[in-house]
Amino acid sequence: MGRRSKGRRPRIHEVHALRSGPNWPLLGLSTVGMVLTGYLTSASLMGAAVQGCAVGGGCETVLTSRWATLLGVPTSLWGFIGYASLAAVAAFVRRVDRHWSWAWTIAFFGFCYSVYLTVVSLTILQSACPYCLTSLALMASILGLTVWQRPVELTRRAWLTPVASRAAVAAVVILVVHANYVAPEAEPVGPEDPAVRALAEHLAAKGVLFYGASWCPHCQEQKRLFGASARRLPYVECNLAGPNAPQASACSVAGVNTYPTWIINGRAYVGQVMTLAQLADATGFPGAANFK
Repeated sequence: MGRRSKGRRPRIHEVHALRSGPNWPLLGLSTVGMVLTGYLTSASLMGAAVQGCAVGGGCETVLTSRWATLLGVPTSLWGFIGYASLAAVAAFVRRVDRHWSWAWTIAFFGFCYSVYLTVVSLTILQSACPYCLTSLALMASILGLTVWQRPVELTRRAWLTPVASRAAVAAVVILVVHANYVAPEAEPVGPEDPAVRALAEHLAAKGVLFYGASWCPHCQEQKRLFGASARRLPYVECNLAGPNAPQASACSVAGVNTYPTWIINGRAYVGQVMTLAQLADATGFPGAANFK
């Protein structure tokens, strides 16, 4: 027994600093973020209008674009989960080093993705959403707060390694997500609905023109209404190269500057997705009753 005792090493118990209470500044900012993203999520799931977002305006363009959903659920729901996670850390994680590490990591990823969505809205969608910009400001404030709250014992450690590793992961995730968003959508296949096909052929025969752009979310939504008959639409591609490239001369001559634009009997229907019933009524389609 004596020999065995000599070979044992005493265990060293690490002592970690603990917070005396919740991180109130972080909890407050996170709660505001939860209210904001919770409102957007409920509006999206219920199909309700968002206050302050006019029909056809920049806010609606962003909130109805393909970037408004991620993995089949509203993007705002993922934002809500992020803010809720920060609130949970602020309220329940008392160990100082873990509290700061978890809060900073979540805020860093949230800020990176918010910046990505803002760049997309301003460059690809050429629109701005006040709600999204507010969320970006909140996440930036939270990230700044966590940097300022960095524990004293961690200030001696270099920033380069943790920032570089998390930035690399964030970049990979964002690139994969972006590639999925911008990938060309497969053309609808399968049998055509006879009534929808007849309407598409009727529009072409009436000299109707549908001006749009390949990157325009509302244009894609408009085509989806026609399913496999979308290829029969009198469609004019205005800006295949992207929103910052010059548009096709045919679109410029027609005075088109917003997508989608329908020209029906000399009248322009600008920036709106028209239902099949609206198109049938506007062009005097004999089978309009099929879409009521």
